[in-house]
Amino acid sequence: MITIAHFSDLHYADDTLAEVGPCFAFAVDEAIRRGVDVAVITGDTTDHALPAHSPAFAALARQIRRLADHCPVLLLQGTYSHEPPGMLRLFPLLGGRHPIHVADRLRQVALMADGSWRASEGWRFDTVPAGARLLCSCVPTMNKAALVAAVGAGEAASAMGGHLARVLAGLAPSHERARTLGIPSIGVSHGTVHGCMTEHGVPMAGLDHEFTTGTLFAVRASGFLLGHIHKHQSWRDGAHLIAYPGSIGRLHYGEEGDKGFMVWQVEADGADAVLVPTPARRTHELVFDGPPDLAALEVFAREHDLSDARVRVRWCVAEEARHQVDRDAILAALSGAAGVKLEGRVMPVSRARAAGIARTTHLALQLRAWAKAASVHADPLLARLDDLDCASPEAIATRLLAPDAQCDALTKAEPDGSWVHTEPATELIA
Repeated sequence: MITIAHFSDLHYADDTLAEVGPCFAFAVDEAIRRGVDVAVITGDTTDHALPAHSPAFAALARQIRRLADHCPVLLLQGTYSHEPPGMLRLFPLLGGRHPIHVADRLRQVALMADGSWRASEGWRFDTVPAGARLLCSCVPTMNKAALVAAVGAGEAASAMGGHLARVLAGLAPSHERARTLGIPSIGVSHGTVHGCMTEHGVPMAGLDHEFTTGTLFAVRASGFLLGHIHKHQSWRDGAHLIAYPGSIGRLHYGEEGDKGFMVWQVEADGADAVLVPTPARRTHELVFDGPPDLAALEVFAREHDLSDARVRVRWCVAEEARHQVDRDAILAALSGAAGVKLEGRVMPVSRARAAGIARTTHLALQLRAWAKAASVHADPLLARLDDLDCASPEAIATRLLAPDAQCDALTKAEPDGSWVHTEPATELIA
């Protein structure tokens, strides 16, 4: 049996360091205290490309060096936008009492009895190396651009899962051979399992997800260590186990469940694992359909310990009700929280289009259709439209400047309610 510390999705960056730094430091301390035999990080150690002089990069390097001083370390290439290709190759230069192996292409790696890593020359070993303590089949993030070039953009989404299923099936014989030799075996990958849950409780379903539980169990490895999804979850088929540890810290509001890393006990014919929670920050999310209820916020603040928690308040109001949101009062009600984030959404007023207005090219008919939809008397407007059509700008300006009594004579109401245009007096034009 071999004990593995499984970390994933550290997402080190200068703006996440306050959260992930203490969480990963705690995890490394706990892994060392538990005496793990090997450490595996299944991708996304960083959140984006980091300059070598950044505080986050230095903090990450210190923790990986601490792991390497305790046991052999395996680093798997994660999402390219988080871990730029080639960045992980800096970490073996850190030194340490034990070696650091970077798995950035499809291949198998064996942990040898002397603590060294031995990588296959091709995508798998022809035979399991003699003296191996652990066989690892590494499937890092695949370059979908290469697949698009091979099968076309239209087929790439659904083709990735099929290609990986055939690759994984090709690894199964070596895992069966390792089992007969009494050598534990694991799969290590970074990707999405169809039907898994995100950290916000949303199931992942689609044609572009790399794996299914069926294809992963078909590999016949004792355990399959995954990264990429930030929620801890697992699947079991007899003695075989597939699991995500989730992210090391809580990086977004509304994330469900504990954050942590996993400690695996792997044998030749099966595996068990437990999640070890890290001291991730606590977050709360309050959502209102309308202006936030200050009384409800005050009750929430009394019933919860917010001293080290961060709270996000979200609301959605109509445009005419936006003045009812008192941001200062919301902050005062949650003043005991370590942080408060306010996110309001204002719904603009929607006005119905006049039915039939686009089906006619006559301006007077369009104006009458609009007036009907808006419940406005159309005749005075039509009279003014007639003024614009028949009178010169100078004449209209003169009428507007005329005394009210004379201006009113420009349009007069008939007994039947209609309005009639009248010519202005000659002296008004002069």
